[in-house]
Amino acid sequence: MDNKQSIRQLAIAIYTVNRHAKTAPDNKQLYTLKKMAIDKLLHSGNAEKVGLHFVDNPKFSKQHSTVLIRCDEFLFHTIPEKEDFNTLPHLGQQDPASRNPQERMSLKAARELLSTYIDPPHPITVVKQKVKTVRKRSIHSIQNSQSFRSSYLDGK
Repeated sequence: MDNKQSIRQLAIAIYTVNRHAKTAPDNKQLYTLKKMAIDKLLHSGNAEKVGLHFVDNPKFSKQHSTVLIRCDEFLFHTIPEKEDFNTLPHLGQQDPASRNPQERMSLKAARELLSTYIDPPHPITVVKQKVKTVRKRSIHSIQNSQSFRSSYLDGK
């Protein structure tokens, strides 16, 4: 897979994770995965910070901004850093007509792709240890093979 196609696959994976994170009850892990992948794409030069946008639905009625990031054909928003306010232009309100391309990828595949991109797997040497199993004896098993005679049952 060439570099352009792999960057597009990473952008689709981020798009998928972001779409699921918006509706997930516990979305912290998904947003962390998105942020780490975008940070690595920015650091490698495969994504760029475009500018700042106002948030559409601010929490507690306090206006704040997010950073608009372009990766391939996709646009994402992340939390700005302090220097972003000095270096990036403010673009005002988000354009509701601007949409990401509709792409499909399973959440599992997206998470695996991003996890591999963020932290490539290291060769791991696995040492298998023999597991010793201990058989438990049933309390209902007969300990003595001799038959038991009861004087009660014999009528004596």
